[in-house]
Amino acid sequence: MIISFLLFSVFFLLPILKEVTKKKLGDKERAQAPGNFVTLSKGLVHYRWLGADTGDLVVCVHGLTTPSFVFEGLASHYANIGKRVLVYDHYGRGYSDRPIAKQDKAFFVNQLEELLNKLEIKKQKFEMVGYSMGGVIAASYSARNPERLKRLILIAPAGTGHNLGISARVAKIPLFGWGLFLTFFGLQHARSIKKDKDIKSSVPNIVERQLTELLYKGFVPSVLASIKGILSKDSYDDHKALRNADFEILAFWGDCDTVIPIQCKEVLFSWNSSINNVVIRNGSHSLPFTHAREIIDGIYPGN
Repeated sequence: MIISFLLFSVFFLLPILKEVTKKKLGDKERAQAPGNFVTLSKGLVHYRWLGADTGDLVVCVHGLTTPSFVFEGLASHYANIGKRVLVYDHYGRGYSDRPIAKQDKAFFVNQLEELLNKLEIKKQKFEMVGYSMGGVIAASYSARNPERLKRLILIAPAGTGHNLGISARVAKIPLFGWGLFLTFFGLQHARSIKKDKDIKSSVPNIVERQLTELLYKGFVPSVLASIKGILSKDSYDDHKALRNADFEILAFWGDCDTVIPIQCKEVLFSWNSSINNVVIRNGSHSLPFTHAREIIDGIYPGN
């Protein structure tokens, strides 16, 4: 009985201990951050202006684990055609605060809406890019605010099905799931990231910067909260609402993507047949930093 109690206690204490011993994101780290910060209702949010100094606006929304730096390569191509790009870190990622909250769709859409309002982007129409989980957020925002959009670009969008690995599956186990996830997700995620160490990336030091996220408190719990929140439901209602949108919607898919499998393209098409689906050959889930040029060419043919 005593041994069972000790094992039970260790199981619950280990993930907590693992989390509390991580570094706390503070002023020292933020002093090194490029860009700016703004205080929103749930905390401090990091954002950057990339691309051209002036021009048509593009708002980019990142995914589950890789913060806003994932768009640096894409932004450089947007700059070449005179676009101004806004990127920002979701709560729990990058340099933004890590509030304890239910990270459902409303949580992320509200963050985006608050940021745009705070930056006084209220009347200007813009192009929106949503990558992976960011595709869910971008589609939801667009369905709620269709008058704001010039074009919606989805890159390997979640909301149509996904495969986030064994850690995400064990997270669903009642009572024990959170402990297993907090204990083992870091190992799984690091192993997955390191597979990209030899790829040609348009984002400098992409592997090292992704691994750094695992060092800070709040990142892994935020990933878990998003898996149990925004990624636990599909995006059917939002895409149904976008069927009659008066702006172009493009979706880019990697034919070698194991996170958002290519079969999800057919799911999205069944929801909204007006979407222009583009398949990138030999593309994995890393499209924004491995195939940025192809994405821009697909959006703006002939540029």
